[in-house]
Amino acid sequence: MERKDKVVCSVMGFLGLLSAALSFAAEGTKTTASQVVFTSPTSCIYPSSPALGLGLAAAVTLLVAQIIINVTSGCICCKRGSYQSNSSWTIAVICFVVSWITFVIAFLMILTSAALNEQGGEENMYFGCYVVKPGVFAGAAVLSLASVALGIVYYLALESAKIKIGSLVGTAAAPNQSSIAMGQPQFPPPQFPPPDTEAPVFVHEDTYMRRQFT
Repeated sequence: MERKDKVVCSVMGFLGLLSAALSFAAEGTKTTASQVVFTSPTSCIYPSSPALGLGLAAAVTLLVAQIIINVTSGCICCKRGSYQSNSSWTIAVICFVVSWITFVIAFLMILTSAALNEQGGEENMYFGCYVVKPGVFAGAAVLSLASVALGIVYYLALESAKIKIGSLVGTAAAPNQSSIAMGQPQFPPPQFPPPDTEAPVFVHEDTYMRRQFT
């Protein structure tokens, strides 16, 4: 694993743990039904609670983590043509989709739960005396961890796909080098004398003179 990958995974892990910790803290400090004071059958007063601030901080932290993982890994749709036959790319796509689903659910759960604690110290007369059910913030914390973990797996799988594609390109270029001509002669050297030519016959000088006179 390269230094860049270690830094990205460390930052993502820290943000995921921070978002989960803030969500669990909001779960412990949220307004409960026993704390709501009813002033009339249709109105009530919520006590002040830090769950709103903790929930908003958890949502922002989770959003920053999601932005970082998508910016560092790049647009996966743009890489489909070159990586779609790679198994690592398939794992990356699955983790990418599930990570976004868990992120959206966790983000909305945190914001909705935090909004119900916004009216601390004020009398509520219009929307009813609703409180967050137990375990909602905790469930959002678990989904936050799952979203960040899947994002890390998505990032590492995509980086692995890049390495595999690079190695395949390198090995594919090697056989082409063997087809380069090495300066060997393409035709056999001529033979002396040529096979189709008869060897010269030696004629004595006297015989040659006699032939001229006759």
